[in-house]
Amino acid sequence: MSDTQSDNTDRTPVDGADVCVVGAGPAGAILSHSLAKRGHDVVILEAGPRFDKEERVDRMKTQLRPEPGDNEIWDMGGERDAYSASGAHSWPVNQRRVKGVGGTSLHWGALVPRLFEKDFEMQSRYGIGRDWPISYDDLRPYYARAEQEIGVTGDEDAPYQPPREEPFPMDPFQKSRPRELFEEAGEALDITVQEMPTAINRGEYDRNACQGYGTCQFVCPSGGKYSADIHVDKAETEGATVIDRVPVQRLEHGPDGEEITEAVYKTPDGETHRQTADVFVAAAGAYETPRLLLLSDSSQYPDGLANSSGTVGKYFMGHPPAGVIGFLPGEETIPGAFGPQVTTAIHQFYDDNPPENGCVNMFPLNTISASPATIAMRQDAIGDELLETVGNQYGSTIGVNMSTEMLPREDNRITLDRSTTDNHGNPVPDVQVEPGDYARKGQETGLEAARSLIEELGGNVVYADGTMTTEHDELTPLGKGGYHPMGGTRMGTDPQESVVDPNLQTHDLENLYISSGGVFVTGGASNPTLTIMALSLKAADHIHETAL
Repeated sequence: MSDTQSDNTDRTPVDGADVCVVGAGPAGAILSHSLAKRGHDVVILEAGPRFDKEERVDRMKTQLRPEPGDNEIWDMGGERDAYSASGAHSWPVNQRRVKGVGGTSLHWGALVPRLFEKDFEMQSRYGIGRDWPISYDDLRPYYARAEQEIGVTGDEDAPYQPPREEPFPMDPFQKSRPRELFEEAGEALDITVQEMPTAINRGEYDRNACQGYGTCQFVCPSGGKYSADIHVDKAETEGATVIDRVPVQRLEHGPDGEEITEAVYKTPDGETHRQTADVFVAAAGAYETPRLLLLSDSSQYPDGLANSSGTVGKYFMGHPPAGVIGFLPGEETIPGAFGPQVTTAIHQFYDDNPPENGCVNMFPLNTISASPATIAMRQDAIGDELLETVGNQYGSTIGVNMSTEMLPREDNRITLDRSTTDNHGNPVPDVQVEPGDYARKGQETGLEAARSLIEELGGNVVYADGTMTTEHDELTPLGKGGYHPMGGTRMGTDPQESVVDPNLQTHDLENLYISSGGVFVTGGASNPTLTIMALSLKAADHIHETAL
């Protein structure tokens, strides 16, 4: 599968652009739309293709078959997407990202919780991590705007969530049978099961309604799940220009070294072009943005652009996942199509958990992504025993996924691997990650709680493990890590210790902004996309008001 655009697409630079945005994922898309609708000439440079929406059913079929890897669903891999992972643990980058218009939101689960208040104050509250230069209250109006922009379902009365200023744009989905079961067990164990905010349409928003495929991660065939190509389309309606399949090779600056003058990009036919603009926004994600800055070194910036602090690429974080799967004998947990893969949350061990135990966010599942056969094989069943196990277990599966917080550490970082190059001869990113004891303890907290819930229901737990925190890094039914890359271009007020200021403007170059999860100071345990989009709206306001 591939995009259907012909090679004669015009990919020449746009004259007179006000803003050049590198990347058409959630950050670049919502920022571009915010600026374009206010009359600014915006050009978006995207490394990947514009995917054909008509191919999504075929991509779903790829997801459901056991043979292809996750990276194959959205055409990731090969020389274009090469990377290294030289740290203590592998970090399967291409399992969890997409290059193309819409970015990784094309295959996300559309879970959009906010960060909690404590996430912005970890150092001052607990003496660990680092404080953000902004507070939760500073971001609250942008959270509300982002939720309205993308359409979020939720319950404003649910406990264990940060304070809100208004109801969610859409009401919650109906309760699934798995949620009813988890609530039953939670009442007995004093564990609160509540609504998970999701960017999935119940029918009132400007996209198709959810059709209940249950394949939200990695493909939504109906288009009911929000993906950033929606805001790319809106930006184009407002006059923005999108140029796809044009990986930016480097950013060039003027003779005084104070401003970026052009983005150098390659087209599929091998031609090199230079896009000029008044303002540049690097929105290529937490992997590619540090890499782009490091590739853009010069005599004035020998260590890479925006790197006078020496922190570009450093303090990288992610959410090491964990999960529990069980079977409930005689219980029909999935009686027909229901809806989204996840609509339920357990936030109780996020904010109300001793900090030394690690922070974890839990997601009881409506559908299990791992097939019964895969799970049965994990139990060493083969032949007739395998068929019998699958037959007995199908339709009675229940499970919990979870994300755990990783504290920022200087030695967790993105660097350049100069021994390996991509299809344009550039060094690939090298990911060096060690999650640390804090993440391990968070996983242990979540695994214990999830196991107790399933056992309270009389279930048999057949799998309970955390990934990215053991020396073996085995591929599990829930997949490896690589979730939610953050850090590497962190925010701060001190130019000697950070890359961008609270408006996402780089300290070193006045017309260069960075809009991605890379600016996170700490990672929390909440899925980061809503926060990324809220920060992008904040940056767009600053660009509009002061830079143009």
